[in-house]
Amino acid sequence: MKTVVIVAAHPDDEVLGCAGAIALHHQSGDKVHVIFMADGENSRIEATPQHQARQSAAHAALSVLGAASITFLDFPDNKMDSVPLLDIVQTLEQALKLLKPDTIYTHFGYDLNIDHRLTYQAVLTACRPHPEQSVQAIYCFEVPSSTEWSAGTDPAFRPNLFIDISSVISQITAALTCYEAELRPWPHSRSLQAITAKQRYRGSCVGLAAAEAFMVEREIRTLK
Repeated sequence: MKTVVIVAAHPDDEVLGCAGAIALHHQSGDKVHVIFMADGENSRIEATPQHQARQSAAHAALSVLGAASITFLDFPDNKMDSVPLLDIVQTLEQALKLLKPDTIYTHFGYDLNIDHRLTYQAVLTACRPHPEQSVQAIYCFEVPSSTEWSAGTDPAFRPNLFIDISSVISQITAALTCYEAELRPWPHSRSLQAITAKQRYRGSCVGLAAAEAFMVEREIRTLK
């Protein structure tokens, strides 16, 4: 049994990025824990922040997928760059120390969103590979409306790990609908139609009906 931690910047990133992986790990008997760095709401100026509603959506979505626990670290939304990176890393380190994961899923390091980038940096620093480190694998996911919107001068997301999600599509869709307020109408990349199309496209890259795609940041194996 593995202990898996999803480190996501905001509630909904975990479902957009790796809902299928969460559901499949749970089905395999693994324990999946989710850590959110910021609330995804308090930076918005067009409406009253819906902090509690976003957290409730996270609980509902992750209940569908089978997560064992959720932690909210409450860093400033879309202002994580206003906090010293050391403070972010140390807070994350303490959360991970309690869970002792062997596998982590987190953001691609060149996403457009600043919180995504800093979450990635914090994960790599908190999980630096010293001899006592429990983390054996770090996988980076893509998030619609951030990964594909990154600057053309930045390195592109080039997946080299594909997970077959064909058997859990209904759970992914149910989890996505828990975040209905965060979805957008077609042809936005965060519409249900676009997300479904991306699942099929990623699957078609490797001969599957549907897949989630990841970049392997680190993977340590012991061959016997």
